[in-house]
Amino acid sequence: MSRGQIRNITGDSFFAWDGIVLVVNILGKPSAAKDAIGKPHGTQLKVSVTAKPLGGKATDHMVRFLAPLFGVSVSAIEVVFGQENVNKQLRITAPTKLPAVFTQDASD
Repeated sequence: MSRGQIRNITGDSFFAWDGIVLVVNILGKPSAAKDAIGKPHGTQLKVSVTAKPLGGKATDHMVRFLAPLFGVSVSAIEVVFGQENVNKQLRITAPTKLPAVFTQDASD
């Protein structure tokens, strides 16, 4: 693997399990009208947040928005890459809940 490359464990899906850790590829949409989880977009899940993309604040807001939806604390969500980019990967340790999009058939 060359420098800067991240191993894609999700394959053709927007998420994968790594033991008890849920790995999710995100396509972020900052400055949205409302905070919302959208539909899968290829190998990414679209997530909109109302925060503006200033110095990673939209990603921080996204993590705070997602934590209760997965039944975890904010500290259980690690931003692997993409803190200041719309393309990001999150690692969510031991989620106790899953939003509906994770239980639907993801074949588009």
